[in-house]
Formats: sequence, structure tokens, C-alpha cells
Amino acid sequence: MEYRQFGSMATKVSALGFGCMRFPVIEGDSGRIDEKPAAEMLYYAIDHGVNYIDTAYLYHSGQSEGFVGRTLQGAYRDKVKLATKLPCWKVEKKKDFDYFLNEQLDRLKTEQIDFYLLHALNGKNWQKMEELDVLPWAEKALEDGRISHLGFSFHDEYSVFKTIIDAYDSWEFCQIQYNYMDVDYQAGKKGLDYAAENGLAVVVMEPIRGGRLTDPPQQVQDVWEQSETLRTPADWALQWLWNQPEVSIVLSGMSEMQHVVENVASANKSGIQSLLEAELNTVSRVRKEYENLALIPCTRCGYCVPCPEGVDIPRILNIYNDSIMYDKHEYAKADYSNWVPVKNRANLCVACGECEEKCPQGIPISEWMVKIDKIFAPD
Repeated sequence: MEYRQFGSMATKVSALGFGCMRFPVIEGDSGRIDEKPAAEMLYYAIDHGVNYIDTAYLYHSGQSEGFVGRTLQGAYRDKVKLATKLPCWKVEKKKDFDYFLNEQLDRLKTEQIDFYLLHALNGKNWQKMEELDVLPWAEKALEDGRISHLGFSFHDEYSVFKTIIDAYDSWEFCQIQYNYMDVDYQAGKKGLDYAAENGLAVVVMEPIRGGRLTDPPQQVQDVWEQSETLRTPADWALQWLWNQPEVSIVLSGMSEMQHVVENVASANKSGIQSLLEAELNTVSRVRKEYENLALIPCTRCGYCVPCPEGVDIPRILNIYNDSIMYDKHEYAKADYSNWVPVKNRANLCVACGECEEKCPQGIPISEWMVKIDKIFAPD
């Protein structure tokens, strides 16, 4: 296993981290982890050098932490760094901070959480956390030893990411969505660089975009096959990330043993700045090929917002484009349901035309909103 420096900390972590939100389940029920194969997967990863295990309060309908705690009891707990996350959106008062942390310690059957994150920070959640004085509370939890290191995971625009980092000098690490298709999405490459410049370790999630990059359409597969270097699409995505020195660790949420075996093998041959220029050019060509598949020429410039009716136009157009680019309609429909609030959905468009007057690409936005609403509207 290859190991990498974890930010400014005197810690090295495995290139591959085990994300505990996609364990095999029974009868499709997220809350019923199939514990025997799931445990075998965890043990295999740890036995082959993975030393960073990432879970969260809500994963597997609240069952992930308990399963991980039971599975790691004994010698395996001492072999790994354990990360979990405060469910910020569930916090309503200051006392909730201790309530959730203590419950998580109990679930995980440990006296100390190595890496504790404020989960899924965005502008709204961060404002609430500041109002409830989360940072003074976290410093006390660090002092009393319940947590060892403090960080945050993030889902919002780069400007919000920078604001959060600048608000606190003692952040030690952060977790962002990043892959070769998301270089300009959310924190993106700018966020990766800014965090690293400030001494933070950067944990990368969604390296293969929730599985979207593992089974490409033929046009994209043709580009991969033109390379002199033969890799699976998943391995290409992982190696592209590991090539970057600012990336501290790449998390993978694995749902079957084959994924673990393949990803461990990929990590074993990873390295910083190990990709040839021709290989990097191949990834750039693949990105361009994916982008060429998009039906709507939206650049997410944001000129169309704010919409008078509250429609989140750039996000909606992006989700629709994703459904075409990756040929994963059900994934996109789930993204629409999970990430676009009801108050910001396409059905609210009244075709006033204000957005279309501002759109540099000349997109007939109101027409697309009608089509997208029919496609993604709840059944």
C-alpha cells in the first residue's frame, strides 16, 4: 500500500480510504447491512494496508457507525484511523453537539474519534454552526480527548469553501467532491489548492462520481482504448487523483469484494506525479468527450440567477446534462430529488423570460424547464 502525508499532521494515511456508505445490503434495504460480506471487505482492506475508515451518523440509515464499531473491535481498531461526522442539519441547540458525539462514540465502541468532521457544510449549515458556537465546543472536545483532529466535509460553491477555511485557523483537514469531471464543481481544483496552501489535508470523495465514471458510453470508451496505457475507467479516475500532490487520500465507497480488491491493487501502484503527459492528455480528451455529449450548452456562469421564482436553473440544467452524459437517468433523478429543494425546482418556472435575456449561450431555458420537470418530477 502507498501512504501519503496527511496535510500538516505527523500522520501518514493509505492512498485509499474505505468509505462506509455503500456496504452490501439485504433486499435493497440501506438500513440492513449484509454484515458477513461487509466485514470481510473491511478486513481485506485493512489487511492489505488501508488505514483510514470513513463513516457518518446517517450512513446506511444510521446503521453504518454501529456496524463499523462492532467490526473493528479488538486489534483492528488499533490498525486504523477512524473518521466520522457530526450531522450538522440535525443540530438544533448547543447541547446537541455533545449528544451526537457521545452517541457516536458509543456506536463506534471507541473512546476517541481520530478524525471528526462537520458534515456536509454549505452556506446555510455553516451559518447555523457559527451561531451555535460549534468551534468553541469542538475545541473542548479536542481538549478532553473525545476527538483528535477537526475538519469538515463540503457541498457548496468555492466562495463558501474559502469563507469556511478563512473563518478558523485550526482546521486540519477537509473533505471535498473531486474527480476529473468535477474540476470546476463545488470546491473543485481551486478549493483543493487553497486547502493545501493552508496546510489542510484534503480527503477526496466521489472519485468516480458515484459510479458514473465506471461504465462510460461507447464514445468515451473509445478514447480510453486509444491510449497506449491500458486501465479500467475506474483505475484511470483514481490514478488521475493520486497523481496530484495536494490530494491526501481518496475515499471509495465499495459495495462488493471485487471493488475492494481492484481498488487496493490500484492504490498499490499509485504515485504523485506518476502519470505521463500523454496519459494526462487522454484524461482531458475523455473529459471533453463527456462534455460533448451534453445537450444543453450551459457553462454554469450564473447569469440566469437569481430567478424571480427561485428556480435553481444552473443546477437543474447540470443534472439533466449529467443524465445524458453518463447515460444514468435514475442517478440523475435521484440527484434532482435529493439536492434540489422543492422551492427551487423546475415546475416553478413561469416562463417570464428574464433568465433567457441574460443567458450568454442563448439557451431556451423556460422550454427546458418544462421538459426537465416532466422527466424528473416525482412519480
